[in-house]
Amino acid sequence: MKKVLRTAVWILVAVIFIGTLVFLASKSRNKPIVYQIEMPTKINIVKKTIATGSVLPRKEIQIKPQISGIVQEIYLEAGEMIKAGEVIAKIKVIPDMISLNSAESRVSQAQLNFENEKLKFDRQKQLFDKNVISESEFENATLAFNSAKQELESAESNLEIIKEGVSKKAESASNTLIRSTIAGMVLDIPIKEGNSVIQSNNFNDGTTIAVVADMNDMVFEGKVDETEVGKIIEGMPLKLTIGAIEDEQFDALLEYISPKGVEENGAIQFDIKAQVKLKENQFIRSGYSANADIELERRDSVMAISEGRITFSGDTAFVEVLTSDSITIPQTFDKRKIEIGLSDGLNIEVTDGLTMDDKLKGEEKKEEKKKGPQEN
Repeated sequence: MKKVLRTAVWILVAVIFIGTLVFLASKSRNKPIVYQIEMPTKINIVKKTIATGSVLPRKEIQIKPQISGIVQEIYLEAGEMIKAGEVIAKIKVIPDMISLNSAESRVSQAQLNFENEKLKFDRQKQLFDKNVISESEFENATLAFNSAKQELESAESNLEIIKEGVSKKAESASNTLIRSTIAGMVLDIPIKEGNSVIQSNNFNDGTTIAVVADMNDMVFEGKVDETEVGKIIEGMPLKLTIGAIEDEQFDALLEYISPKGVEENGAIQFDIKAQVKLKENQFIRSGYSANADIELERRDSVMAISEGRITFSGDTAFVEVLTSDSITIPQTFDKRKIEIGLSDGLNIEVTDGLTMDDKLKGEEKKEEKKKGPQEN
């Protein structure tokens, strides 16, 4: 009895040992790799390039004074609309002492000359009224008197201009009143009341009183890489995406391509400009950053596959096409030559070598991790 029991125990141990070996062998055996299956699709393929830049007013003018002095008053703020000729600020003149002394001396001299000629004129008039002197002598006295009077008025006007920047006779045309040269929006007023300003001349740009722009005429200014500039032409449509304005695109028309490139970060870039087509009552702030999509080439409703499915041998393109049944494991694939066309960087046109029914080798399927009781 004991011998039978011992034999049974040994048989049980042997069965467990053999079962363990079989289990371990089955676990160590490589499972066949299963690939996802992809099929060609009919899509529109658009090859495009992207230009980065910003949206700016076509007409942006810096208003500068024609006279130096101190800002006495500012009548507008940034963001307000302005008409051409409307006054932005008023400048108080700080006269040059040498010019002031010279103008005051001229007034004094002209006053003395005027008084002297007036006395002569009064005396000659009395004599003429008594028929003592001839008419020609009286006319000479009248001419001298009028000349002295005009010189006094001119000297006084010159003194007013040096002291105040304007004469009483031409107050409305004064250089002390800074006016806008165009109609538009005031974008910036970089000065404050009490600031000193310098006039614009051939030797100095002058102080900017205000920046005014026509916000109804906006342009996109950007850059295109040298590898793409030869593929674009003036008149091409653009689609603008402005970072600050979400979920909206703006139409634009390419109107300028620079004939000269500039090196930036090791690459040659060419400046471009495009007219932005604004909708009615649409407002875009100056300086918004933007990207412009420029359509270089297009194919509508063509057979295409993912570029990741293609392998190359020299200049020849190949794909792997499923030859076994879709449910057969392991899967078998046949390497097939194809002809390709336009690519948008993600998908590529297939012109020959495939049909819409062909099944292509895709990415390897990943086994889903089974959730434990606590993960459910």
